Amino acid sequence: MNTLPLEKKLAVIAALVEGNSIRSISRMTGVDRNTINTLLLRTGERCQQIMNERMCNLECRYLQVDEIWTYVQKKRRNVRAGDPPEVGDQWVYVAIDAESKLIPAFRIGKRVRPDTWAFLWDLHKRMANRVQLTTDGLNHYTVTVPECFGTEVDFAQLTKMFGDFGQFDGPDARYSPPRISGVISKVRQGDPDPEHISTSFVERQNLTMRMAMRRFTRLTNAFSKKLANLKAACALHFAHYNFVRIHSSLRVTPAMEAGLTSHPWTIQELINA
Repeated sequence: MNTLPLEKKLAVIAALVEGNSIRSISRMTGVDRNTINTLLLRTGERCQQIMNERMCNLECRYLQVDEIWTYVQKKRRNVRAGDPPEVGDQWVYVAIDAESKLIPAFRIGKRVRPDTWAFLWDLHKRMANRVQLTTDGLNHYTVTVPECFGTEVDFAQLTKMFGDFGQFDGPDARYSPPRISGVISKVRQGDPDPEHISTSFVERQNLTMRMAMRRFTRLTNAFSKKLANLKAACALHFAHYNFVRIHSSLRVTPAMEAGLTSHPWTIQELINA
């Protein structure tokens, strides 16, 4: 990989952030898939460093938090007793600033209280002011948000009630989205603004992730074989989303909107930062 020309590296990374699989990128660029995977791991490490260094002292006012499901190597129903802990279901915790659309923090882990606490503690350390936080109905948040943020948070939970899966009759009904039968919002702490009790932006970010990372695409044979690959892909995605990709509604990158940079980065700037 050290002898791979810069143009090839940029082409591979550009293809990765646009949702192409490693095998398809290998066919398009002529680069061996093991080389592509090594480049992904190294670039992911750099992107994680960028996120850790740049996402600090943020003045976000309205944060939304959600989790998105994926898996490593095999789904939970196929996991056996002797499999490593990283095998099976994984959840990506994501936070988004509703105003700048910045992703200040994310974490990959299980949907359990220790991982929820670790994610929220990392999110809290990156904030410079009191925030309004909206989460979904996961019960771990009711305990971990007060533990991590203390009294410096206006916290509400939004729970969506779903009806039967499938809005249409016939064999394809299972693939259509379920009906939302109701939405329940509960104020857990502080005095959150009712107009900003929402998880719409972070749920839209879930779609962006599924479109921009091949391993998140539903109903395909794409998946992560190793947890390290999943972490690298997510770090690359979020760094690219924050600093490189122009947001369609903002007309600038989220990092520019948040005041973290003055211009959209190129992919070369991202990997050299």
